[in-house]
Amino acid sequence: MEKVNLSKCIKCVDFPCLDVNKDCYLVPSVEVDPVKIKAFMVSEAPPIDLNDYFYAKGEPFYMQTTAQAFKDAGYEVTSMEDVLDLGVYITTAIKCGKTGYSISSKTIENCSSLLESEMDLLPRIEALLLMGDTAIKAVNYIAKRNTGKRIVPSGSTYKIRKKEYFYNKVRVFPTYLQTGKSYLIEKSKRKMIAEDIKTALKYQ
Repeated sequence: MEKVNLSKCIKCVDFPCLDVNKDCYLVPSVEVDPVKIKAFMVSEAPPIDLNDYFYAKGEPFYMQTTAQAFKDAGYEVTSMEDVLDLGVYITTAIKCGKTGYSISSKTIENCSSLLESEMDLLPRIEALLLMGDTAIKAVNYIAKRNTGKRIVPSGSTYKIRKKEYFYNKVRVFPTYLQTGKSYLIEKSKRKMIAEDIKTALKYQ
């Protein structure tokens, strides 16, 4: 199977959402081999400064905290190339930047269609890491459209994360967000994120 650049295959046509910054619209522009991607990690939204995005050059902040999460899980990574070599693709549930602390349910539902298209382009996925509430809601919208019911139940993440969930035959791991300055100071969440990454990658 040939490599694919997902940003060339996925487009938001009409930008219907009212509570996002469209100037920060971003789908990962990276070529991946669909056969090699076995884990799909969904974060929240692109940063306001796109130089901080996962796939940006240099040392983007999103990659710094993500690399630390993988290191906490026992994987020595320093770049997105290293993460992709592990068979992990990272994207965001929302493709535009946030304008406030929270994102409306309607926006998450709208953008879940793009996320679903992104997932469909990577047919060998075995593990789905949902980093935070926005990612969990987005994938629940995808599941409800296709199966009539959500995958991940409502409730505190620390209470539900240990249970097993599946979408089609893909194991779903609800966990915490690994980007943002709070990641560096919330030790208990860091520990749980590391545990979930380790379990997801061993599951493949």
